[in-house]
Amino acid sequence: MHSGDYISIVGDNGSGKSTLLRLILGFLTPVKGSITCNTNNIRYVSQKNDFSHAGFPITVHEILDSYRKLLNIKDKHEVNRVLELTHMTEFKDRLISKLSGGQAQRVSIARALIGSPDLIILDEPSTGIDRKSQEGIYALLRTLNQEHHITIISVEHNLEMALANSTNIYHIANGQGHLCSPEQYACEIMHNTGCNSVDHENCSCFTDGLKAQAHDTTSKEVRHV
Repeated sequence: MHSGDYISIVGDNGSGKSTLLRLILGFLTPVKGSITCNTNNIRYVSQKNDFSHAGFPITVHEILDSYRKLLNIKDKHEVNRVLELTHMTEFKDRLISKLSGGQAQRVSIARALIGSPDLIILDEPSTGIDRKSQEGIYALLRTLNQEHHITIISVEHNLEMALANSTNIYHIANGQGHLCSPEQYACEIMHNTGCNSVDHENCSCFTDGLKAQAHDTTSKEVRHV
């Protein structure tokens, strides 16, 4: 993949999406092949945030500022910057436990933005969020990608939003994966309606994986993992 891409990883439950995510993050080691990355400035937004339902009396600003200090970022205005980017400035003094699901997800994304990462990896960012909030989250991700040039990889079950926002789709099925455009993937869905499997080898958008180019800031190579 290339710097500035927005890649959605899709596939049925149990197809290996989360495993691929762990491989990219370095939590697992591939049995064969390799995964390379030309940046260490990566952030991860998990499917379930770790603070929205906590009873601990801490505000949005306080939790973000704590993370800023953890990263040893000296600029105290960094918290205000990410709050503004995620449209959460008006909630900065609200207790984290009092946020809605959509607001809590925005805080998770704001935390990921501290330090201006090259790559943000998300795991099903719309899980447990109402439709209106989902639309806001994906509009935010689209802005971060298109206007702020942040590379995004997102594991998705929300195919509508994946097709609307992604530059490319990485589809996993039957132990294989291929990279295609949203338009190609939409055609693939139509051609395979009612089928239990996808014929990757005969798919017009089949590729061995995500091929890297060494000059790209966030390029990765994933082959036969």
